[in-house]
Amino acid sequence: MSLFRLDASMRTEGSSSRALGDLVEAEWRAEHPLTSTVRRHVGTDPIPATSWSNAVSASMTPAAERTPEQQAATALASTLTDELADADALLFAVPLYNFGVSQHFKTYVDLVLTDPRMASGTTPATAGQPAVLVTVQGGNYSAGTPREGWDHATGWMRRILEDVWQLDLEVVTREFTLVGVNPALDQFTEIANELKTLAEAQAVRHGQSLAARRAARLAAA
Repeated sequence: MSLFRLDASMRTEGSSSRALGDLVEAEWRAEHPLTSTVRRHVGTDPIPATSWSNAVSASMTPAAERTPEQQAATALASTLTDELADADALLFAVPLYNFGVSQHFKTYVDLVLTDPRMASGTTPATAGQPAVLVTVQGGNYSAGTPREGWDHATGWMRRILEDVWQLDLEVVTREFTLVGVNPALDQFTEIANELKTLAEAQAVRHGQSLAARRAARLAAA
């Protein structure tokens, strides 16, 4: 049994998404202490930006005629998909960058989708797997805020993970992570602390749920 964990933060220290991911993982490990964790750090060890185009062109090229770059891209896509398909549960910790999806996570997703097991029109290799998405936002883009609608990442990630990859997904979101960093946001310190506490509690609950959902799936198998 294993947990697959992906981190997309460019930071290794002081990362809010990593911290919440740690809470989820801790609850998983408390329930499944003998399991291994397969880690992929696309924020600090990014997927090559050319991999997707090489994999797409490889799919239209006879195997014997593929370039070394095309062969490497298809092999990497296969490895990434193996990591997802072989895991018993999945954890994605992905921050919002510049109001959109992290380029590291987008490149990762694009390459995975070139693997035949994840292609459009097929039942993906990940269908039904329990998963948690952790995402954090420097500001606050909730309904009624001045920048409502500026979060162009969470909806896209949910569509990929829930609808395309067909994961049994729960989501943890923390807003205002730049409070205490950006002086312009100092007025929101109290609410930021409240949102942090709420997100941490949600991460714990979803970590417990992740472990329970996997146990239930095994029992039903």
